[in-house]
Amino acid sequence: MSRHPPVPALAGGALALFLAGCATTSLPPVTSPQFRLEDEERAMWKEAAVEQERLDDGGDVLDDSALEAYLTSVARKLEPQAAWKAVPFHIKVLKNFRPNAFCLPNGAVYLHTGILARMDSEAELATLLGHEMTHATHRHAAREQASAANWGAAMAGINAATLGLAAPLGALAAGAAVSGHGRDLEREADRVGMELTAAAGYDVSDSPRLFQHLLEWTREEKEEDEGGFFFSSHPRLEERIESYQELLAGAYRGRSGGVRNAEVFRQKTLKAVIANGRLDVAAGRLDAARRDAQRVLAVDPRFAPAHAVLGEAARQRDDPAALDEAVGHYRRAVALDPRLAPAWRGLGLALFKKGDKKGARPALARYLELEPAAADRGHVKDYLARCGR
Repeated sequence: MSRHPPVPALAGGALALFLAGCATTSLPPVTSPQFRLEDEERAMWKEAAVEQERLDDGGDVLDDSALEAYLTSVARKLEPQAAWKAVPFHIKVLKNFRPNAFCLPNGAVYLHTGILARMDSEAELATLLGHEMTHATHRHAAREQASAANWGAAMAGINAATLGLAAPLGALAAGAAVSGHGRDLEREADRVGMELTAAAGYDVSDSPRLFQHLLEWTREEKEEDEGGFFFSSHPRLEERIESYQELLAGAYRGRSGGVRNAEVFRQKTLKAVIANGRLDVAAGRLDAARRDAQRVLAVDPRFAPAHAVLGEAARQRDDPAALDEAVGHYRRAVALDPRLAPAWRGLGLALFKKGDKKGARPALARYLELEPAAADRGHVKDYLARCGR
């Protein structure tokens, strides 16, 4: 059942006319006594609610309530209660290995698993959340004078498949996720976000590191800037780094110390990072998958799903010698968690490929026992038949 009343979509020319009519730089932030939503802005919020529902119900959201609670707790430290009263922030994680984050006008914030897998501390997380939440509190979608053109460009030639999402992005989400806001508004989000981060007691020297990690990702991937997400764009990341370095050299010169909470952050994001590792394996990004799994095991050596991801990354290498490595990782995974179905599946397939059909049979049978409705049940039963009795 829909959680929001049906609202006609503002698309194409209608959206452009709406944005042209409401674009202004004079709107006060939501914490100002003069704050009130413009009529056109209310329509934008309703459209954002529809896009939010589509994203939340589209199969891309990571099911990790503990992580969502942690992210919300960090966000609560950043924005005053007045901001939360005006903008009901809603923070979710999307299963996508591309590093990105975006905020809809109504305060719906989405972080990709790919960006969480690249961060090293809660201070970096605070930097990201502060930046994204500022887009909502300072009403950047309504203030963006060139939004109609930017969002139109973002939507051109882009669909859910090319972005690695099950649910399609609407115009508002595509504008925020792909094109972002104009340079001045992005710099305002940098400045205000850093103010929030510093006021919450975080180590602001960590702030540029977030974007340096993401810049490393773009260099490793060698992806084109055009057609990707906002935080996957090389030039935009360089602008963010430059902006934060200027802030550190100016208003925050000499500021050191503050909270990093690196260990807490890594512990809280284990499931997101290993979910990202599975996405990496599925995309054939085996080196990235190994990095994600090793990052998790550095925090918790007994985290069985990470051993399973290492097994998958080894099994899929075109190297017979890697099969022994894969079997070792899978055996470690099932020893730590005998109910980890994917590890039993991988173990059976790896043993079958090694020619050990006698060993493969009980592993594959255990997989089907744990996952009786598995989508690949027929495929696995074929392997079982070939194992003999």
